[in-house]
Amino acid sequence: MSEKKMTSSRRHHLKSLILGIARDLLTAEEKRVEEERARYMEEKCTPLSLPGSVQELQDLCKELHQKTDVVDEERYDLTVKVAKSEKEIEDLKIKIQDLIGKFKKPALKKVRMSADSMLQALLGSKHKVSLDLRANLKQVKKEVKEEDKEAVGDWRKNVEDKAGMGGRKKMFESEA
Repeated sequence: MSEKKMTSSRRHHLKSLILGIARDLLTAEEKRVEEERARYMEEKCTPLSLPGSVQELQDLCKELHQKTDVVDEERYDLTVKVAKSEKEIEDLKIKIQDLIGKFKKPALKKVRMSADSMLQALLGSKHKVSLDLRANLKQVKKEVKEEDKEAVGDWRKNVEDKAGMGGRKKMFESEA
C-alpha cells in the first residue's frame, strides 16, 4: 500500500551521517592532492646546490637556461593546441547553429546617414562627391485622357449604348 514514511529525527540522523562521510572524503582528497603536489615538486625541482667555482656556476646557469627553454617550448605548444581546439569548438558550434536553423540576429543600431556622407565614408575624405538622385530619374509626361472628356456628356446616351449584350461587347472593346 503506502510506503512507511521516515520520521524527521531518523532523516536528520541519516543526513548528518552522510555529511560526516562526505567531510571525511573531502579531507582525504585534500591530503592526497597535497602529497601529490609535494611529490611532483620534489621530482621536478631538485634542491639547488650552489657550486664554489665560477665555471661550475656558469654550467649551472646554462643548464637552467636550457630547462627554461624546454618549458617555454612546451608552453607554446600547449597554447597553440588550446587555440586550435578552441577554434574547432567555435566551428562546430557554428555548424550546430546552421543545422538547427536558429540564428541569433545581432542588435543593429539605426544610423541616419545621407547619400553624400555615405559616399564620403566609403571613398574617404579626399573625394567630395555630390550625389543628386533626382537628376538620373526618367521624366514622364502625363497624358490627358480624351475618354474622360467624352464621358462627361449625356449619361443617358451612354447607358442606352451599353444596354443589352451588344452594349457589353462595346464596353469591353472600348476598354481594350
